[in-house]
Amino acid sequence: MKIVSLNVGLPREVIWHGRTVTTGIYKQSVDGRIALRKLDLDGDRQADLTVHGGEFKAVYAYALEHYDYWKQALPGVALPMGAFGENFTTEGLDEKSVHLGDRFSVGTAELIVTQPRLPCYKLGIRFQSDVMVSRFLASGRMGFYFAVTREGEVSAGDEIRLLASDANAVPVTEIARLYVAEKFSEDDVALLRRALRVEALPADWKVYFRDRLAQTGA
Repeated sequence: MKIVSLNVGLPREVIWHGRTVTTGIYKQSVDGRIALRKLDLDGDRQADLTVHGGEFKAVYAYALEHYDYWKQALPGVALPMGAFGENFTTEGLDEKSVHLGDRFSVGTAELIVTQPRLPCYKLGIRFQSDVMVSRFLASGRMGFYFAVTREGEVSAGDEIRLLASDANAVPVTEIARLYVAEKFSEDDVALLRRALRVEALPADWKVYFRDRLAQTGA
């Protein structure tokens, strides 16, 4: 497992449907070692801090393996590294194999998986498509966020090494599925109760799932 491309970008203004929108989704691949801090990488910022960035979304990772799918799904669309707004384009690391609370080392930093990505309309701006968000979610290829547990430096080519997993580990794919599920099975309820015990899962996700469970009487 490794970082194939390290991508950063600063917010910019773009015109979308006749209005000006500020977005940090445009990322570019960079060379050399970059400082990774609690809130972001050097040279990287988010535009709307009410929904992007912060301690639990310090780094967004997306699998290189997903690019083959999108090259077929989006023929003729340029897909440079960082096209989906990710900071780490990774190899050997995806939503099915990664769990909430998984701890990794990369470069001289350490990270912990906190949540899947739920894209906003700005992904549609990046691809100039009003349906891109729904296509992205339907694909199941959403990527995931890390929080930084130890600051350090990272670069493309760095190995990503699993250090530990949470005892209540839930795959990122499952927590994303449960977020949008209309109904919960008994197995789903049990899985959610496990997820709620994962310390790395942010408080707003826990509030959402507790409310959903309460509505079902579970």
